[in-house]
Amino acid sequence: MAYLNENYLKLQAGYLFPEVARRVREFCESNPEGAKRLIRCGIGDVTEPLPPAVIEAMKRAIDELGRHETFRGYGPEQGYDFLRSKIAQHDYRDRNIEIADDEIFVSDGSKCDCGHILDILGDQNKVAMPDPVYPVYVDTNVMAGHTGTARKDGSYEALVYLPCNAENNFVPDPPRKHVDLVYLCFPNNPTGAVASRAQLAGWVDYAREHQALLLFDAAYEAYIADQTIPHSIFEVPGARECAVEFRSFSKNGGFTGVRCGFTVMPKSIVARTENGRRLPLHPLWNRRWSTKSNGVSYPVQRGAEALYSHEGRKQVRLLISHYMGNAKLLRDAAIGAGLTAFGGVNAPYLWVETPEGLSSWEMFERMLRELNVVITPGVGFGAQGERYFRISAFNSRANAEEVSRRLRDLQ
Repeated sequence: MAYLNENYLKLQAGYLFPEVARRVREFCESNPEGAKRLIRCGIGDVTEPLPPAVIEAMKRAIDELGRHETFRGYGPEQGYDFLRSKIAQHDYRDRNIEIADDEIFVSDGSKCDCGHILDILGDQNKVAMPDPVYPVYVDTNVMAGHTGTARKDGSYEALVYLPCNAENNFVPDPPRKHVDLVYLCFPNNPTGAVASRAQLAGWVDYAREHQALLLFDAAYEAYIADQTIPHSIFEVPGARECAVEFRSFSKNGGFTGVRCGFTVMPKSIVARTENGRRLPLHPLWNRRWSTKSNGVSYPVQRGAEALYSHEGRKQVRLLISHYMGNAKLLRDAAIGAGLTAFGGVNAPYLWVETPEGLSSWEMFERMLRELNVVITPGVGFGAQGERYFRISAFNSRANAEEVSRRLRDLQ
């Protein structure tokens, strides 16, 4: 009989979003009328159609695959040159950040890459996580055996937790002790917080002093409206020596179902071996992709390329304006209902304090049963998320307006 990976047995309960889905499903089965009124503001899934520029580009790519003279089979595992060069130029070099084309690795999304990165990192690393945090960071480390056993409160004994709360504006400070890996996410999921240039510089200083690696998730950078807030960790001097950046087309281009993102792996990043050798991660990451992936499909990469065209950029701005318009409606409504709300300004998420001492799951049930609105309980993102809940602005305008109306009726 084959042996299983027992690290999976250490995972706490179910992954957050399937548990939310289970509770919603049970509610709908027992409350047919409530089910008809149900509006989902939980998972951060987009609702608006793909930009026209993307659709046309993907159609052209499909047509190419239907002709002998333009047919393509296997593509480069790391991504086609036409997309890697567009990313490096528009997202980085145009912003005075020196990133080479071959430091871009195209994938099916930043969520996947946040887990895949552990393939090339050792089991000895001391890992630090913000709390609250996107659950994928924790769970993939559990699966890889990096966390030790779970405590009664759901935390893991081998992880270092970095508290994020209203007092520090949900931006963690570097720990006083040494860690090897740090996960950072800005604009933040779930709190909607952003980190200033000075705060990110503090993290780069820490990483360089401790020879640590920053794993920087910038999936929501396109939603930053404040011109003083960095869009990339590489805007901070020295970050090329200590940071890897993850990005996604899911939320700016509506690619949640299409699947495309990328990781920036600078050639200047090094890690050490057991015997003290210092070796670059770039060749290992390249080998990982060559061995474990056949890359993202040609039509999808052509669609992603179209997001960088003149029309594509305009259409992305309209999408972002739509979702951030929803965020403003929802934030105003939450505040109007007497709730304390954070986020929703430079990110499409609101982080809202629960009223009257309710727990996160109690608030989830109340919103579900009284308002027929699905939100995400904050405790699902970590212990510091208790007494908070997340509202996603990814919705139609009509739904955002209706949820806003219902929130104002919350007593």
